[in-house]
Amino acid sequence: MHPPAPPSTAHLALPFFEPAHRALAQQLVAWAPTQDVDERDDRAACREWVRRLGDAGWLRYCVPAAHGGALQRLDSRALVILRETLAYHSPLADFAFAMQGLGSGAITLAGTPAQQQAYLPAVAEGHKIAAFALSEPDAGSDAGAMKTIAENDHSARTSGTFLLNGSKTWISNGGIADFYCVFAKTEPAAGTRGITAFIVDADTPGLDSSEHIAVMAPHPLATLQFNQCRVPAAAQLGALNGGFKLAMQTLDIFRASVAGAALGFARRALAEAVAHARQRRMFGQTLADFQLTQAKLGEMAALVDAAALLTYRAAWLRDEGEKHGGVRVTAEAAMAKMTATENAQRVIDMALQMHGGLGVKVGTKVESLYRDIRSLRIYEGATEVQQLIIGKSVLQG
Repeated sequence: MHPPAPPSTAHLALPFFEPAHRALAQQLVAWAPTQDVDERDDRAACREWVRRLGDAGWLRYCVPAAHGGALQRLDSRALVILRETLAYHSPLADFAFAMQGLGSGAITLAGTPAQQQAYLPAVAEGHKIAAFALSEPDAGSDAGAMKTIAENDHSARTSGTFLLNGSKTWISNGGIADFYCVFAKTEPAAGTRGITAFIVDADTPGLDSSEHIAVMAPHPLATLQFNQCRVPAAAQLGALNGGFKLAMQTLDIFRASVAGAALGFARRALAEAVAHARQRRMFGQTLADFQLTQAKLGEMAALVDAAALLTYRAAWLRDEGEKHGGVRVTAEAAMAKMTATENAQRVIDMALQMHGGLGVKVGTKVESLYRDIRSLRIYEGATEVQQLIIGKSVLQG
């Protein structure tokens, strides 16, 4: 079977984008197909992707210019373009890129100058791998239910030292990260108002990241155990008890980019379906000659474009909001994330069905896409959570 055509960049003519975004996309579309990484070992592959993305300068879009970044501030449209294009070629490349941004995002938003200088340039260069540690076994969507505690270490010689005890799970880059942005309760009875963020280096005594989690689309995940894990006062990230707000602000930046990744998966599935339909022959004609096939491809294309418009709108609104004091676009980002991930699941399912038996053969692209897309409907806010966010926004008028 002939490989699908490279992704079109025609959508970049939409008014959501500026010349710099269009130039970025053209450069990335030329670079991504030249990269051939052995992804049989997902942990080794992610390290390799971080190295390559850093060497090529793409990770510079994860941090602001003041700390080695490509742009003055984090730009949602650039993040969407990067994730959409990388996801089209390699879900692991997209994962490696995204986690550099999400894992360091809280430091960009709330880090002290010393913290930003210590971590952000290394993230942009691919020299440090970042991770975001919020979820727990009994605290996923309900972050206020977290049980990991950070309490003052009164036995320490230095005032303000904290002891972390508890666990985090479903942590992307767990076990390969050089540092974790960890959220813990500093006032256990205060719910979301009692959470504080900390930067915890991977080699900190009392932190165990050895419990790896295997999932249907392999990528590095682990459970973190904190046992009398001592962190200095200088590791506190942002305001005391301001961790929940910081976590939500970080997720707001990257939520539209999750939609971008789903869009990349969907575009690749559509391209695979078109390529297959054009060459697969049956009953004396190609699959593409059947009206039923044409109807399915038409539905798939419409689902992709609907997701794209919501995704680009959310990214554009956030970037515009940053120019006016950081206006939040939580509902719009939720619409994009929900629609792009759900539509991508439908598009990929239809592409797999069109491939027939070949679609479920391990090693084919549509088979791997079918596994890759499933987690995007859950992480960084499940579809049901996005529905609640949108519904509350509608009720508030």
